[in-house]
Amino acid sequence: MTDEAELRLAYTTCLRFARGHYENFPVASRLLPSSIRPHIAAVYAFARVADDFADEGDRTVQERLNLLDQWESHLVQPRPATVTNESFSELNQPAAAHIFAALGHTMDKFDLPVELFKDLLSAFRQDVTVKRYANWAELLDYCRRSANPIGRIVLRLAGYSDPLLDRQSDCVCSALQITNFLQDFGRDWKNGRLYVPLDMQNECGAKLADLEASLVTPEWRATLDCCVEKTQDLFLAGRPVCNGVTGSFRLELRLTWLGGMRILDRVGQTRYDPLNERPVLGFSDFAPLVWRAVVWT
Repeated sequence: MTDEAELRLAYTTCLRFARGHYENFPVASRLLPSSIRPHIAAVYAFARVADDFADEGDRTVQERLNLLDQWESHLVQPRPATVTNESFSELNQPAAAHIFAALGHTMDKFDLPVELFKDLLSAFRQDVTVKRYANWAELLDYCRRSANPIGRIVLRLAGYSDPLLDRQSDCVCSALQITNFLQDFGRDWKNGRLYVPLDMQNECGAKLADLEASLVTPEWRATLDCCVEKTQDLFLAGRPVCNGVTGSFRLELRLTWLGGMRILDRVGQTRYDPLNERPVLGFSDFAPLVWRAVVWT
């Protein structure tokens, strides 16, 4: 098989891998330029495997950290035209060779800074060891590494390298990440994680004992409302990025922004039970979101 054929196979593997996993990641969107979809899939596959190392299975903390270290080591090694599975035998990940072949090509083609990928891995390591956040600044620092690199990578794949767009994208990506935390509040709590900052809990009088008793008290609703308000501010601060790009990519960003805001609105509804419900977008949301994206003002 030629190097070109192997590269095509690597990207095909990443696309299949990406489409087989659920995530708030624009892998298969028809609104994205078709030329960058395989590259986005390569980035997604890299991040998805790392996230699984951090979260999935019954590995020990040290085993998870070791796998993430090994995954990162392949980022900084020279990238040959052909990558063999033998190079990744210690990871027990059959798609690893194809993922790094495609990712290496993408990073070289678009001159993507390796630091963006290292930031992602830093956040995944933090997921392994950190289960609580003291304040909003700590949470935003996590988002800076877990979410913001994705926005910057997608902008560069779409042909944009502008510091202002980067900063606006950072706001939207952080807002989307925190919205996902609020969306998964009950699931994360059951898994021992709580992303709502401690200082907000204390300010509103929220008690962990109430969550342990499966009670969502007025104090916890006030705490979540505070998170919702701060997250809305982030969405609004980043909104101009949706007009800073052109073509179908603009519509993609608008829909992403509107979808995040719609979920955040549902998190803030008083009848919503954060411990037992997970607000999602349904078919009935599609037409209104598309309309609002088109008539964007």
